[in-house]
Amino acid sequence: MLSHSLDHGVLVITVHRDPGIGGRATLLTSISDLVHAFRPAPVVVVLDCPAPAGAVVSVVLRAHRLCSHLGVLMSVASSSAPTRRALEENADTAGTRLVVHARTDTAVAAAFAAAA
Repeated sequence: MLSHSLDHGVLVITVHRDPGIGGRATLLTSISDLVHAFRPAPVVVVLDCPAPAGAVVSVVLRAHRLCSHLGVLMSVASSSAPTRRALEENADTAGTRLVVHARTDTAVAAAFAAAA
């Protein structure tokens, strides 16, 4: 469902498929575990799944709230314009702003620069 790597000190979590309603909790737990393990590294969540749906958007928004609570910078990369719009429109504005990018390399470079 997901993989992770470190790129210039940025934790890159790639979601390969939408978890569906039943898999949201599992995906959120996996992301949460990685965020805690690599904290304070900034996080980029890459939505590499075809046509990301509401379930994965919901998980990303919850992960953003977690990262904001922990003081960890988080951004998202998705090639899907509707997904990017949904994330931007529904992101929690109380904490750290969720930055959404169209390309992974741009997201990682921005996260690296912001953390420096």
